[in-house]
Amino acid sequence: MIMLWGREADRAATGSVLDRARAGHSAVLVVRGDPGIGKSALLDDAAAAATGMTVLRCSGVETEAEVPFASLHQLLAPALARATNLPDVQQAALRGALGLGPAAGGDQLLVGVAALSLLAELAEERPVLCLIDDAHWLDRSSAQALRFVARRLQAEAVAMLLGARDEFALEGLPEHRLAGLDPSTADALLRQLRPDLPQRIRVRLVRDSAGNPLALRELPRGAPPFVPAALPRRIQDAFAARIDRLPPAGRAMLLIAAAAADADLGVVLRAARELGVDPDGLGAAEEAGLVTVAAGRISFTHPLLRAAAYQQTTFDRRLAVHRALAELLPADDDRRAWHLAAAATGPDEEAALALEQAADRARGRKGYPASAAALQRSAQLTADPVRRTRRFVAAAVAANDAGQPDLARRFLASCDPVDADPVLTAQVCELRARLAFDEGSAASAHDLLVAGALALAPVDRRAAGLLLVDAARNAWQLSDPPRVREAAARLHELDLSPDDGLGPAVDAVTAAARLLADGPAAGVPAMRALTRTRTGPPNLRLNAAFVAGLVGDFEAGREISQAVADESRAGGTIGWLPLAHVTLAAAELYLGRFRDAVATATEGLQLAADTGQPNRAGYLEGILGWIHAARGDTAECVKLAGNCHDRYTRNRIANGLAWAEWALALLDLGLGRPAEASDRLDAALAGPVRHQIQAVYSAPDQVEAASRIGAYDRAEAACARFAEWAGAARLDWADAVAHRCHAQLEPSWPDANRHFEAAVAAHAASDRPWEAARTHLAFGERLRRERRKHEARTQLRTAAEIFDRLDARPWADRARAELRAAGAQDSAAAPSAVSGLSPQELQIVRLVAAGLTNREIGAQLFLSPKTISYHLYRAFPKLNVSSRTQLARLDLAG
Repeated sequence: MIMLWGREADRAATGSVLDRARAGHSAVLVVRGDPGIGKSALLDDAAAAATGMTVLRCSGVETEAEVPFASLHQLLAPALARATNLPDVQQAALRGALGLGPAAGGDQLLVGVAALSLLAELAEERPVLCLIDDAHWLDRSSAQALRFVARRLQAEAVAMLLGARDEFALEGLPEHRLAGLDPSTADALLRQLRPDLPQRIRVRLVRDSAGNPLALRELPRGAPPFVPAALPRRIQDAFAARIDRLPPAGRAMLLIAAAAADADLGVVLRAARELGVDPDGLGAAEEAGLVTVAAGRISFTHPLLRAAAYQQTTFDRRLAVHRALAELLPADDDRRAWHLAAAATGPDEEAALALEQAADRARGRKGYPASAAALQRSAQLTADPVRRTRRFVAAAVAANDAGQPDLARRFLASCDPVDADPVLTAQVCELRARLAFDEGSAASAHDLLVAGALALAPVDRRAAGLLLVDAARNAWQLSDPPRVREAAARLHELDLSPDDGLGPAVDAVTAAARLLADGPAAGVPAMRALTRTRTGPPNLRLNAAFVAGLVGDFEAGREISQAVADESRAGGTIGWLPLAHVTLAAAELYLGRFRDAVATATEGLQLAADTGQPNRAGYLEGILGWIHAARGDTAECVKLAGNCHDRYTRNRIANGLAWAEWALALLDLGLGRPAEASDRLDAALAGPVRHQIQAVYSAPDQVEAASRIGAYDRAEAACARFAEWAGAARLDWADAVAHRCHAQLEPSWPDANRHFEAAVAAHAASDRPWEAARTHLAFGERLRRERRKHEARTQLRTAAEIFDRLDARPWADRARAELRAAGAQDSAAAPSAVSGLSPQELQIVRLVAAGLTNREIGAQLFLSPKTISYHLYRAFPKLNVSSRTQLARLDLAG
């Protein structure tokens, strides 16, 4: 066991992580601290304590930070033999990312899914400990994959310890910070290390080191006097002093090893021969405790030693070493490209081309951060301005794909003017539009997309059309009718042919422009045909799902979204899932499948965080906020609606703001605050939100709220708005709600009764439980006021039963209060079988009931089979079942 001084509490923190894994759970801990504070020693101690566990290790290396998945490969290498047990798409993604097979399809995040599955597979034998040291130097591709794994670990018997400096971000994970040793412990350590040191020197060292263990070990090796200096610079100076004491051959061998990045022994020795350096110098460095040589690799005993060895020489010697290393490596080795770049002293097309080719290889392996870095350096080494701009644009695209928008903006700012190249102009405009939208300027994004389309139209009409469709979508979200009309007009000017495959999208933009200009009667009929789109790329099909929501065909929207989501899971194109979850959750909400919508939106939020799509997260928060409003969960509704509102206030995305405002208004209405609900909806509809579909779908709430406070002018305007849309939509549920709205405004009982009866009949031909319950409640309330108590009780009981199934507690309470006023004794219904399940548990038990195995479910939900078993263990008692076969007999409807 390693001897650690003064680290009892720190060892207890890491020990608890190991204990959880041994108990069959998973745990993650990020150990943070300054250089030399003891992070690596604490991880070594954990490895020594990991009896009965499989230990996997990797370390980030600063000079390997641009090699995609280098650290992940190092971590998983001992377990790769078990990768054959993974689903085919995951196995292909992992092998492609690690350079063990051809580049695979799917998203970069699929590599993280595969890594999680592989660790879970390995943990089936015995608990696994993953040690990731110097995580701040992980290549970005490995860091993204490991972040995904760390956030998804639940019940796999996997422990993960990461040692990192403060600059490494891992939000949402538990952390433990290492402090310096206390003065008495630091003094005791110094006494053991250097018993010959005088007390005055020890006192000064303890003070200057601030208890940093590495400083305490290294500073006494320097020559006195010990002048105070900042750490870690002073530690690096101490390392430099040790290197200076080596013979020339030893210093030269350290330089080659430092420049070689992976410190492969064979490459280092061959480079030494090319440079005329005596390889025996490596032995001197090893004897001095600066490096270790084992298993064909050279390892520095501390990362700062590598930096000191590299900097402790002249510029010309470093260039010579990089040239020698480049000559020894094959043409398709990414390291060769970087050595050529390091040896370049000015524009160098050979190095630039090699880096561009390395970037292509990295992109094929989903190593977008590495691709961006290689393209940036390639552009910097390029003399030709057009070629340089192309490389900077490609670097910007890769950086944005890697979730580095600030870096993408920097690369675009380095571009030369490209007016003479329409394709390049369009690329720049499209990327700047994406960045502008994410930055909060959807209007600028629209204008940039239109500019890109105009530049591209003479050479590629279809590509120009796609940019204009995106521009129209931005304008719609902004509720900006002039910009939607502009996009529609530009699309028609392109004179696209049927072979371009954009007919449905163009029709959707045209219909949206008509809807905004002339109202629902003009736009809805033209849009209805677009909901039949079932083929084509995901973006066009999800556009059709969105259109289905505009025309009230929620079954079509659900069907399209579900198909895209299923295909994305199967094919590993995870990036489409957050948007698919937005349209799917919205359709489920409108269909009254609240539990389904919560499960979909909750998973979508996690996926939006995993894939870096905050705008999608806002819509999902709005949808969840609305459902919590219906359920009367005030705190959750206010929190989620507030998050949604905050995301979209900055960029004025009216479609997102509409969800936030509607959720809060519904909360007010359900909790008996009709005046507040009416005022909120009136205020929201005075702005751009009035053009969004929520302005139609919230109109019945506005009718109810306004009529309950006697503001009949407001209620009549809202009723007319919904009735106009319903007349164009020609749907049973819409006709039913329109009749309900008219009934609530009728002072005459016979006229109100006629509308209510028509509404109930129309609901019987549709499947909208939420709206049906609202109609039965309003009808029952009016019947009671008309002293028709027996008839009222029938309507109110039906309303209460439906609200119970939907878990809409304030609405069920209101129905029961009316029942009591009508002379009935009615108690609350027992909770449904699934009401106690979490959204994730509900997803899992449904998939089990459908006959899927734990492994198949895990592949769908990007969780390990062990985690699926854990959730089933928790869900079975809640459902009062003890076997999978019993689930098939339960009502698990949403």
